[in-house]
Amino acid sequence: MKKRWLALGAVALLGAGGYYGFQANKYRLPGLIQDWQSPVQPNRPVAWQQGPAKPPEGKRPPNIILIVADDLGWNDISLNGGGVAGGIVQTPNIDALARQGVNFTAAYAANATCSPSRAAMMTGRYPTRFGFEYTAVPVEFAENLAHGGGIGPLKPVFHQELITDDIPDYPDMGVPASEVTIAEAVKAAGYHTIHIGKWHLGEAPALQPNAQGFDESLAVLAGAAKFLPDDDADAVNAKLPWDPIDRFLWANLRHAVTFNGGERFHPKGHMTDYFADQAIAAIDANRNRPFFLYLAFNAPHTPLQATKEDYAKLPQIKDHKTRVYGAMIAQLDRRIGDVMAELKRTGLDDNTLVIFTSDNGGAWYTGIPNLNAPYRGWKATFFEGGIRTPLFMRWPGHIAPGSARADATGHLDIFATIAAAAGAKLPTDRVMDSQDILAGPAKRNALYWRSGDYRAVRAGDWKLQVTKRPAKVRLYDLATDPTEQHDLAAQQPQRVAELQAMLAAQNRDMAKPIWPGLFEGPIRIDVPMNAPWKAGQDYIYWTN
Repeated sequence: MKKRWLALGAVALLGAGGYYGFQANKYRLPGLIQDWQSPVQPNRPVAWQQGPAKPPEGKRPPNIILIVADDLGWNDISLNGGGVAGGIVQTPNIDALARQGVNFTAAYAANATCSPSRAAMMTGRYPTRFGFEYTAVPVEFAENLAHGGGIGPLKPVFHQELITDDIPDYPDMGVPASEVTIAEAVKAAGYHTIHIGKWHLGEAPALQPNAQGFDESLAVLAGAAKFLPDDDADAVNAKLPWDPIDRFLWANLRHAVTFNGGERFHPKGHMTDYFADQAIAAIDANRNRPFFLYLAFNAPHTPLQATKEDYAKLPQIKDHKTRVYGAMIAQLDRRIGDVMAELKRTGLDDNTLVIFTSDNGGAWYTGIPNLNAPYRGWKATFFEGGIRTPLFMRWPGHIAPGSARADATGHLDIFATIAAAAGAKLPTDRVMDSQDILAGPAKRNALYWRSGDYRAVRAGDWKLQVTKRPAKVRLYDLATDPTEQHDLAAQQPQRVAELQAMLAAQNRDMAKPIWPGLFEGPIRIDVPMNAPWKAGQDYIYWTN
């Protein structure tokens, strides 16, 4: 009898161990399921459609290239007076885009995280107009974040009660097919449309780039990808043990791309090199016809992975993660320079509008301070550090080199600006928030941001942020306080009321989110995630 009870006890322990083991590793399921459904195949060549053998007679429309970096901090660009590691890492090729064209110094991301910002660029509309309020992530991702320990007394919040049967599956979280993308607009005007890089606007076939106006797409459909396999001989990895996002990414991402919606396969080499090489090949294939290229690098988004060669060039950076991050920035800059050199080699340089931006500010979870200096805040905050973004446009003969403009603009205006350059029509059956900023400053009263109960508005030089957690309003005069150091809400109640009324009026016209914000997490405004908690640190809760 004693042996029987011992055996039953062992079975129970094994069962309990299996259950808790499963719960502890449940965050790995998305990657494992995708490996089962769509194994990553070996690398294969990409055959870009070839344009005409000879260029057409007479004047041709300009080619247009939109280059988007991923989580690039304001201070990562040396033109802005900085550069990674106190200026050790310079960005001469990115800087050149501004010096040879126009630098919009008061440009804003449409949101403080990846997906909604990209949705705004692609549609020319506030993403909240069509329910794209939150970055698309699997439910398991949100649960994984909720299992983190929080920061000091600030604990994450997971809204289990919002999980309902009508939440779209992760692949169906994207820009609705009813929206008109910039690719669809310029394609109708005779352009060949190409997407290379990150998409993050829906993985279901009806939401992929080829269904949203792109003739060809070499894509990372999800929000991130491995730059190299973990154990690649050329990889230098930097893992961030304090960050549950990083833990999820290393467990679930693969070194993989798809071409025109086909099966996943390994790219050749580091993802940044691969995307640049393929952009060069696509430019060459289309040199004799007008093309629109959306080149969306996934650098320097985590997971942090550099090549050994780029890492070796920065021995003066002693902190390992910062050195890897800096190497990724240097590589990104160099490869953008190679893309620009291809335009010169093919004789397309003078007839190409090149636009450069980032989807949002640098991320707090990297553990690297000052990514967005001199601004406060990070990705996933509506402080200037989270939404003030580089926006450079270069178009020889049309944009005076060395220009600078301080009028408020940003991602929203990319659609109309590209459409005007291409001679494409804007949709007339819906509200469009985009304006052609090469024709002059946008004529609007304000810019707005929303993620759940966190709202912000900039009207003129006044900016209001409203949070529910903590329950607070913050008012800043950006004319005298561009880095948001002095909250004037208590001194200016009338202005606060006016701006809150503007926020309320704007939100009345917005759509219900297509999927809910399941997770609320604390983000400290002035220090990165790995900094120790100190009483009195300013913070917000970000909903996604």
